[in-house]
Amino acid sequence: MKPCLWTRPLTYGLTRCLCSLAALSLWTLVCMPAGAQVPAQPPIRILVGAPAGGTTDTMARTLAQALGQQLGRTVLVDNKAGVGGNLAADAVAKAAPDGNTLLMSFTSHAINASLYPHLPFDPVKDFTPLTMVSTSPSVLVAHPKLPANNVAELIALAKAKPGQLNFAIGAMGSSLHLAGDAFKMKAGVFIVNIPYRGTAPAVQDVLAGQVDLMFAAVGNVQAHIKAGKLKALGVTSAKRLAAFPEVPAIAESLPGYESSAWFGLFGPARMSPELSKSLSDAARAAVQTPQVRRRIESEGASPVGNSPDEFARFVSHEIVRWKAVVQYAGAQAE
Repeated sequence: MKPCLWTRPLTYGLTRCLCSLAALSLWTLVCMPAGAQVPAQPPIRILVGAPAGGTTDTMARTLAQALGQQLGRTVLVDNKAGVGGNLAADAVAKAAPDGNTLLMSFTSHAINASLYPHLPFDPVKDFTPLTMVSTSPSVLVAHPKLPANNVAELIALAKAKPGQLNFAIGAMGSSLHLAGDAFKMKAGVFIVNIPYRGTAPAVQDVLAGQVDLMFAAVGNVQAHIKAGKLKALGVTSAKRLAAFPEVPAIAESLPGYESSAWFGLFGPARMSPELSKSLSDAARAAVQTPQVRRRIESEGASPVGNSPDEFARFVSHEIVRWKAVVQYAGAQAE
């Protein structure tokens, strides 16, 4: 029996259609770049609890690009500033443990454990430490008219004139604020804190001689030091900085003193060991790339890229260390 005439065009058309689809699929596979991901994965978001343009934001954006290259994925930075970094931290603590939401945190992650009595998250139990990205020591600067040219002379002056010297504080409760209080606690001196709403106005008043002293990030005062508008009395790292080899470490006159800001990558708790290792390995590799190291060092910071276990132990130690300073200072969140 011969097939109906109307079935021939249908069969012929279907065959041509299938052949065309097969050819198109083959062309797609041939032309698709090697390593392309199908289907596309959602972007990874790194939340930053600080405004755009600051050091924490810079560290996050520097890492994001290199991390994306390591993972073959898009990595975005999402600024969620407020409450000393706690808004971003809380969002990550409550995020799904799928590796798509991470946190670039900083020293305040440890300080806030004591500074805020009722945090909506646990700074240890609710996070998965991935790696410390960098550390950034600060520098103790003074107006040139201050009759002290090093830390030993400053301590002697402060003891001779208790309550007559002052520190400019860019943000109450910040690592730089508590670096000053840690200095006073260890040196046994009384220096008055003058709070400001931001680093810029604090630096300006030290430049103008309205305030005597300030602990500042290297990047914020380096140009002023080189221009002779401020004098550097000491750096807060355990050893001298390559950027200021002539400036002593404060610890040379005040043994045991050290206070460096740090920046680290966290995920939410309950991430699988395999996922945590994958993200940590990629982040650590990203930190060690030449472009990331150069960018970090240009901010006056030092690249780290330690293991998750090392980072976790460091954070726990920092929480204990800063608790003692917060209690000494009687510091309260703004």
